[in-house]
Amino acid sequence: MSGTKEIPRLIVHRSLSNLCVQFIDDIAGHTILSLSTKDDSFKKEFGVKGGNVESAKKMGAYIAREASKKDIQKIVFDRGGYLYHGRIKALADGAREAGLKF
Repeated sequence: MSGTKEIPRLIVHRSLSNLCVQFIDDIAGHTILSLSTKDDSFKKEFGVKGGNVESAKKMGAYIAREASKKDIQKIVFDRGGYLYHGRIKALADGAREAGLKF
């Protein structure tokens, strides 16, 4: 699984209380965009904690909006070995609903 500048890889990391995502261009070897539920802009806009399904869905919508600012429409989803349920699924669903294509 690898990403390019046109179709970057979306990496997800979750902890007990937060979610972190990165858009990676594997060809160039750099991070295009990095977002977290700990970011002040996310907390200010949504006012939710990062460790639940509700915040994961809102994080999905947030990352889709931020990705569109960088002209990212399509991604490769790398869930990092986490099972596709709960917060990981909610993040993906929120991003899809906001227009990001997997």
